[in-house]
Amino acid sequence: MKKHNYSAGPCILPQEVLQEASQAILDFNNSRLSILEISHRSNDFVAVMEEARNLVLKLLGLENQGYKALFLQGGASSQFLMTAYNLLEKKAAYLNTGTWSSKAIKEAKFFGEVEEVASSADKNFNYIPKNYQVATDADYFHCTSNNTIFGTQMKEFPAVDIPLVCDMSSDIFSRQIDFSKFDLIYAGAQKNMGPAGTTLVVLKEDILGKVSRQIPSMMNYKIHIDKESMFNTPSVYAVYITLLTLRWLDKKGGIAGIEKTNEEKGKLIYDEIDRNSLFKGFAEKEDRSLMNATFNLTDESRKDQFDKLWKTAGIDGLSGHRSVGGYRASMYNALPPESVKVLVEVMQEFERTA
Repeated sequence: MKKHNYSAGPCILPQEVLQEASQAILDFNNSRLSILEISHRSNDFVAVMEEARNLVLKLLGLENQGYKALFLQGGASSQFLMTAYNLLEKKAAYLNTGTWSSKAIKEAKFFGEVEEVASSADKNFNYIPKNYQVATDADYFHCTSNNTIFGTQMKEFPAVDIPLVCDMSSDIFSRQIDFSKFDLIYAGAQKNMGPAGTTLVVLKEDILGKVSRQIPSMMNYKIHIDKESMFNTPSVYAVYITLLTLRWLDKKGGIAGIEKTNEEKGKLIYDEIDRNSLFKGFAEKEDRSLMNATFNLTDESRKDQFDKLWKTAGIDGLSGHRSVGGYRASMYNALPPESVKVLVEVMQEFERTA
């Protein structure tokens, strides 16, 4: 029996996706070739890439609005650099809500001035800053929608008159947002839409070409747009599994359909954290993430007992990040509510044996 997978990334994937992908390893599209062997220039894979890019825009509600979808490499970490390379001429504004936004700030500083408009570092990033001001003369504003390590999630995004850039690596496709507010979105696939190895970038083409510097080809969004994500050899298998996951999501009713399931899972786990005297949530309640529930024991001396219970129940990947300690239940799109119910039952059993 498959374990209840709470890994923060690489993430759980739908079983039907894994089954179809495993067949493609042996024979893709009845070609008598493996998906791992086919040319990225073959008609079969060009069709995969085109469908994946189009399906991204459909699911995000961005068709025919001047957006392009790209599948690149290097993870979200490469986008910390690439965003600034392409957009930062003089000054950029950044909201600092955790480890990954801190790293994005570090990379942007290579290209110009970075104004940190607000930070939640004072409380180990357990909340999302509010009521900050974004300079109107900044080249763009950058934020991180969901903070995997700390379990916080932005519920609202500021209205700005400059390009709005967002790292959505750990909650993309999980909830309904007006994605047309954003000029550039990027996300590593391995958190919520596929395996490690490819990175999604969705951007408005008209924000490009505004910096004076020369941009190396691999870092240049315009070149990747012109080459339709084929400037260099793409991560063929990762893009293919991402396509299968996007198809699965589309059949589930798209983002609107999966959001209901994610809200159900979030209510299950947070209700138990708040009810059970042996646990305490890490993130501030108003900023809690539906993707990553972080919590700690009220009595750390009982850690070994709780760890034994959840591991015996077939749960995997529940340990928290070293920055926070405790536990992190990552509840990405493909995690079924039944897995959350198992965790809640373990927490209740832990309480009964106190």
